[in-house]
Amino acid sequence: MKDPETEPGQSPETEPGQSPETEPGHGPESEPGRAPGAGRKPDVAALQRRLAEFAAARDWQPYHTPKNLVSALSVEASELVEIFQWLTPEESARVMSDPETAHRVTDEVADVLAYLLQLCEVLGIDPLSALDAKIDRNERRFPAPGRP
Repeated sequence: MKDPETEPGQSPETEPGQSPETEPGHGPESEPGRAPGAGRKPDVAALQRRLAEFAAARDWQPYHTPKNLVSALSVEASELVEIFQWLTPEESARVMSDPETAHRVTDEVADVLAYLLQLCEVLGIDPLSALDAKIDRNERRFPAPGRP
């Protein structure tokens, strides 16, 4: 999704001259005094609030329509696919053993999740309840062998 003032090749989350690795609102540097992996694990609602506050502070809400969010989600998912595209199954299983690739995978997973959580917020979907209900439907649709 493009902010009208976004420079070509730049995402709305990235300030001019800033790399994606240093995007505001991404990673532990976005919360003062918070070290990587330190402290609490945020819940879904807390993450959705942080994402909403991040967008509101930049006046991005007009661009966070369901259509734009789903498009951005698709782009980020494609960027994740791109990392794995030409790997063998064995290489893909070891992708997290290379620190640089692991960082890229982690960032893309975070981007996908961020857009998915924002989409859920805009549409009023509780993502955990939706997933729980979907697993229930799949268990009925695809019963495990030897189970009724």
